[in-house]
Amino acid sequence: MAADDLKAVVVGGGIGGLAAAVALAQAGWRVTVLERAPAFGEVGAGLATTGNGMTALAALGLAEAARAVAYQTGTAGTQDSSGRWIMRMPDTRSDPTAVTTIWGLQRQRLHGILRAAAEAADAIELVTGAEVVTVGPGEPGGVPARVAWRTGPQSRRVTTDLVVAADGVRSAVRAQLFPAALARYSGSTSWRAVIADTETEDRLVQAWGPGTEFGSLRVSPTEIYWYGYFRNPEGEVFPDELAAARERFATWAPWVRGLVDKTTADQLMRHDVYHLPGGLPAYTNGRVVFAGDAAHAMLPTAGQGAATALEDGVCVGRLIGAPVRNGGDLAAALAAYDRARRPRCRQIARTAILTARLGCDLGGGWRQPVRNAIFRLLPPAPLLKAGQSIVRWTAP
Repeated sequence: MAADDLKAVVVGGGIGGLAAAVALAQAGWRVTVLERAPAFGEVGAGLATTGNGMTALAALGLAEAARAVAYQTGTAGTQDSSGRWIMRMPDTRSDPTAVTTIWGLQRQRLHGILRAAAEAADAIELVTGAEVVTVGPGEPGGVPARVAWRTGPQSRRVTTDLVVAADGVRSAVRAQLFPAALARYSGSTSWRAVIADTETEDRLVQAWGPGTEFGSLRVSPTEIYWYGYFRNPEGEVFPDELAAARERFATWAPWVRGLVDKTTADQLMRHDVYHLPGGLPAYTNGRVVFAGDAAHAMLPTAGQGAATALEDGVCVGRLIGAPVRNGGDLAAALAAYDRARRPRCRQIARTAILTARLGCDLGGGWRQPVRNAIFRLLPPAPLLKAGQSIVRWTAP
């Protein structure tokens, strides 16, 4: 392939897809981003990203912009549903290098930073309302990849040197190339909201109850993000979501009840949580590379969904885009991406599953006081050390 005319198609205009597009453009590629929705945007309320997510944003040249819309804070620890501490973490919010330092972000603001970077790049074309119909993976060193999509009544088909599948947990590209890799319902659903608040603890505080987790953290000086994650039948609809949330947490700690009570119906959203157990058997297929939830949709209990998507985007640019632009072999670059990303993301996904089993998925009865008593005996140091391999990531 001619290094002067390298082209990529990114399927999906979320956090991971835009990060990959920006990274590829920085590596000298021309990129088309196909977003199925009628406008580029991000669904969700808030998120917490750890140091690895900020490292990825710095690698894209967006750390300063991200810090301007983020709230630097920390992890305070975990309580039981009555508000009694199960485990407490040291206050590290002022130290950006600490394992427990996190940045609270409203999801749309983070997405807006990535979208602005993509819009400012002459080498990136953003296409909305694009429903991908077929993807032919092609062969590295052989035939190019093919992507066909519909925009309203119009159809378009292109050949391309690389396809980045970043189209989420229900990835259309994954369904075509890895049809056996199906997203599964986790057994839990989650309420989420960002509300006006200046009084609540600004660090991330989590509370565990039978089959339930509640958490909150500050995403700006005047806003708190909270979530209520609980076991529930798939697809169930509550006639009044806000009333259901208030009823579920009516006996929890005062700070939990207070946040739910301050929430209005238009601020509240709920989504069933799906994941991809084990992830894909390979993060590449032909000239197609998978990123974000399309490759490794995780439970939210490790708090790494956005961070790993950002990491993937950086690695698409640095492990594939830059080496190939400099004359390297595409097959070797794709293999390097798979070696770098798949073991790491599998391990993080396993951590999320284990965290869920010990925390929010744990049933009631004797299990709750026994678990809580064990965790109260654990010193924080081993837990912090275990998190270092996730948080202290270095961009290639």
